[in-house]
Amino acid sequence: MPLLPLEDIPGPLPASTAGPAPVPLRLPSAARLATKVLTLLPLLLIAVWAAVDWRAMYDGTTRLASADPWWLLAAFFFTCLGWGTAALVRQGAVPERLPTGLLIASQFAAGAANHALPASIGAHAVTLRFLQGRGIPLARATASLALYSLVRPIAKTLVLLGFLITFPEILRSGQLVPRGWSLVLAFGGLGAALGTAGILLAVVPPLRRPALRCVRTALTDVRQLHTMPSRILALWGGAAAAPVLQATVIFAVGASLGLPLSWAQVVLAFLAASTAVGAVPAPGGIGPVDAATVFTMVAFGAPMDLATASVIGYRVLTVWVPLLPGALMLSALVHRKVL
Repeated sequence: MPLLPLEDIPGPLPASTAGPAPVPLRLPSAARLATKVLTLLPLLLIAVWAAVDWRAMYDGTTRLASADPWWLLAAFFFTCLGWGTAALVRQGAVPERLPTGLLIASQFAAGAANHALPASIGAHAVTLRFLQGRGIPLARATASLALYSLVRPIAKTLVLLGFLITFPEILRSGQLVPRGWSLVLAFGGLGAALGTAGILLAVVPPLRRPALRCVRTALTDVRQLHTMPSRILALWGGAAAAPVLQATVIFAVGASLGLPLSWAQVVLAFLAASTAVGAVPAPGGIGPVDAATVFTMVAFGAPMDLATASVIGYRVLTVWVPLLPGALMLSALVHRKVL
């Protein structure tokens, strides 16, 4: 077979004079765009809330400017303990060991989300994403949120009963125990909520299977958790300590302003108020719980202006002061894909 001579080999193709091929424009992916939106959303919510509720922040800050700084420092210390307590309860609701630092950071960030959305939806959403990021399946993570939401009011009610038994002399039942239409509305609201849930499960079949799966998962986890003493202590101890710490913050702020109530009176007032109206779906319980707490402290003999200033100062310390750092922490956790 004849071979081609070397000089007949064609040379290199001529270079194109049309320039480099254009690089196609690539739009950012939906996940990247969603991450950027979620990173900026907490800061946007803060700006909106500040524009709506600026009067409460201004009045509370003005009052706190003339308060005893040492009592305010104690109130801030108990506020910080509250974030650790929330993390303790979250750890007690899952059998797996969660990283302590990230867990506390997630609960600090969840506080900012909790005050932006009603009925603790924001905090639950942040915690749900955190648990899924730690490898916990969606069904078990949702079951832990349900357990958390169930244990907290039970523990608060038990603590309230304990205070009533321990300090019976400070209870003024004629002024604090609801009667008449208040009881009718309370039990009517509870019955309406349970009835609505039952009707939805009966009428909408697609909801039935996930609900039953969540209940079975929750029961399995509850049995497993209650065989672990460390989880029992974290879950129930943290849930019982949380409302007491919140009330202690109110007491410390009130003491800095000269509120003439004892620690037990302030704790009982807050427990009674939050138990009575805590189910109202307001962001972070702000509004109904505040008004009920002022009412109960006035019923115990506190002046209206000092009781109001104490609750406003409590909200400034527990909501406004950590709100911006919490939102920044939330943005950082979203950016680092922890959430």
